[in-house]
Amino acid sequence: MRSEIVKRLTATMDESGLDGLICLSPENFAYVSGFVVPSQPLMRWRHAAVVVTADGRCAYLAVDMEETTVTSRVNGADVRVWGEFTDKPMQVLAELLRDLGLEGAKIGTEMNYIFANDYTALCHALPGARFVAADAYMDRLRQIKTSDEIDLMRRLARIADESICKALNEVSAGCTEMDIAAGLTRNIYALGADDFKLMIVATGPRSVYPNVGPSMRRLELGDICRVEIFPVINGYHAGVCRTARVQSAPEHAEEIWKNLVECKYLVLDMIKPDASSKKIYEAFIGHLAKLDLPPIKFVGHGIGLCLHEEPYLGMYSDVPLEAGMVFGIEPLVYNTGHGFGMQNKDVVLVTDTGAELLSDYTDTDSLLTVQ
Repeated sequence: MRSEIVKRLTATMDESGLDGLICLSPENFAYVSGFVVPSQPLMRWRHAAVVVTADGRCAYLAVDMEETTVTSRVNGADVRVWGEFTDKPMQVLAELLRDLGLEGAKIGTEMNYIFANDYTALCHALPGARFVAADAYMDRLRQIKTSDEIDLMRRLARIADESICKALNEVSAGCTEMDIAAGLTRNIYALGADDFKLMIVATGPRSVYPNVGPSMRRLELGDICRVEIFPVINGYHAGVCRTARVQSAPEHAEEIWKNLVECKYLVLDMIKPDASSKKIYEAFIGHLAKLDLPPIKFVGHGIGLCLHEEPYLGMYSDVPLEAGMVFGIEPLVYNTGHGFGMQNKDVVLVTDTGAELLSDYTDTDSLLTVQ
């Protein structure tokens, strides 16, 4: 159990008049517990939950298949186990809530996550309780990272950055995108990741596609290569993207890359507490427009337990930044009009005085080179 986060949750419950909180999604389960139940994100009917009361007590719900995983991590806390083929999980959860004294309580839960039939079953099993949406509370709390979360995001950013750099150094013209992917996979695990999400390997004409995986396409002289990966530890993600040329760059690539690098430093210089998220985006768009390149709708987004989290550095909202926020910033243009796309994605922490670049393994001031 993560005591600092539990304290944040109890303070939020006090402010909002909640008696208890059910963290039911894989993301918020990991946020409170500090670990992932392996099959929960894959089979979301295998419910796991952390229940936190207003006075800071914590108890767990786990499916029988994952009982040993959960009990080994919670230091003797109350764990209620439901049988995947014999029990109804919401009835077992209701019994746990009742035993915690929450039978007639106001309880927050994730209305954006819970299945409609499960919500109905929970309300029927505990008719005296009042269930209210707590999604906004959880999303807001997760925007400001604890020191432990920041250390983890720094480690993940380094893993992603170093893995990509080494994978690109291990290939040459004639190798395939699958060869890059093999190096990425090997490096991610060798550097300590539990898993990874959304590997993007897009080379040559495929580099214009936003989110494509590796293919058997062979690298050719003059190709542009966009490579991105999100390593995962304890449910947390950090996404880094690097762009390389195969020996030499195609026409217009160096000019476009220079603009994207300038955009990166412009955004970094503007990131600080109280900075306007929308003004950062508008400054980025203004600089990108010097090359008459097609704009994107955001240049950054929060990152942590989800690949994309609020707040966005974008056109549709305006949020003052706060110390402790972690962003993926990504000056990019997928369709340059010249048959290739380019992207420079980094992980950045908002500090008390400005920005700290967490993905600092690779120098991206110039295009990376694949020999």
